[in-house]
Amino acid sequence: MPLLEHFDVVQWQSLPSPDAFCARHGSDVRVLITNGMAGVPSLCRDALANLALIACNGVGYDAIDLGWADARGIRVINTPDVLSADVADFAMALVLAVFRQVPAADRYVRENKWGRQGAFPLARRFWGSKVGIVGLGRIGHLIANRAAAFSTQIGYTGRRQQDGVAYSYFPTVLALAGWADVLIVTTPGGADTHHLVSRAELEALGPQGVLVNIARGSVVNQSALIDCLESGQLGAAALDVFEEEPHVPESIIHSASTILSPHIASATVQTRQAMAALVVDNILQHINGKCLISPVN
Repeated sequence: MPLLEHFDVVQWQSLPSPDAFCARHGSDVRVLITNGMAGVPSLCRDALANLALIACNGVGYDAIDLGWADARGIRVINTPDVLSADVADFAMALVLAVFRQVPAADRYVRENKWGRQGAFPLARRFWGSKVGIVGLGRIGHLIANRAAAFSTQIGYTGRRQQDGVAYSYFPTVLALAGWADVLIVTTPGGADTHHLVSRAELEALGPQGVLVNIARGSVVNQSALIDCLESGQLGAAALDVFEEEPHVPESIIHSASTILSPHIASATVQTRQAMAALVVDNILQHINGKCLISPVN
């Protein structure tokens, strides 16, 4: 572990409870390494009296209270860019898996249905589809580049229309969903995007529409998603993220209209190594009084 070459590292799980950890180590902690889902537990904020840097090992930092950090003079970093391409790759993998029914075809062969029942049912082609991207940031742009190779039409929505972007802009998620064949959610999580994709958007996407979420589970209204899948108002969903991870509702697990993965869009050896290296490099910059490489605040 590279950090051990420079620092005393204490694992949060080294003591039986957060209270015990804070009581023993709280005043000694100068840097906290976390992720965008765990953030900084509220129960230990006051105990970390000398905390100066929060290093978020991930691109999302929605669980970190930036207002509190700013008020305390605590810097926050994340690890953008190094994971974007892998997440974009995985988004496309989910899209293709849904349209071409790859998991079902795999099971069809493994369960010997090919020999007993004959040809696998026809799937749906992806090329030529209308691809809607919710949040055209770093990852969204990379997804658009990959989707363009399939001769797709590409639309997007976001806070504003971006200059120099040739893709079609839609002012709302609802308008984009009504146009798209597949809606790919890449927007950050947090209060501003909570349930940004809800029942109206899912119904607008329609009985043939496909939802792909590689952002945060909180962005999609999960209850509405379940209802729309069960009623046939939405065609299918490919989900890498969920509202209460790692808990996934049984209705989503057992739905024939879902393809699921355990929040692994950035989970490659190379990317995780690059993320860890960027965290370490930021911490070293901070300790040595130099500019942070990827500051959030």
